[in-house]
Amino acid sequence: MNKLQLPLTREQTASLKAGDSVLLTGAIYTARDAAHKRLVDMIMQGESLPISLKDTAIYYAGPCPSKPGQVMNSCGPTSAVRMDAYAPILFDKGVSCTIAKGPVSDEVRQAIVRNGAVYLCAAGGAGALISKCIKAAQTVAFDDLGTESIKRLEVEEMPLIVGIDSRGNSLFDHGSA
Repeated sequence: MNKLQLPLTREQTASLKAGDSVLLTGAIYTARDAAHKRLVDMIMQGESLPISLKDTAIYYAGPCPSKPGQVMNSCGPTSAVRMDAYAPILFDKGVSCTIAKGPVSDEVRQAIVRNGAVYLCAAGGAGALISKCIKAAQTVAFDDLGTESIKRLEVEEMPLIVGIDSRGNSLFDHGSA
């Protein structure tokens, strides 16, 4: 089991292999379709972004609203393929890690390799379990998007699997690494 502390370095991403189990600790940002579209539109228009993308980990999730006394309610992953149109641009702008479920396009895989990044998989249907790893949460951008706003989460030992490593090896090509 690899214990990883964010932000990830290229040395850390280079040491990972598709299929490796990891426990991720540090700050991640949630973003789904609407937030990805806004970020890419801002990049294309040369606008300043509300968060730095350098060495950032983005979790493709739209957390459920929290109940009183909770840091975060259920926070499960969405399908990575939904962000395929945006992910290469974000990797090229410095994102070092994405977290979601399911396969990605060849274009996204090429962007991962080109940038020495990594794609980590979270178990679909495990949103309640994942929420137990979240120690703090704060909306940092696009509050008008509600659950699809960008949130900064502090996670501790979030259980994940390397879906695509920095060399482009994919868990989805073989079913196992």
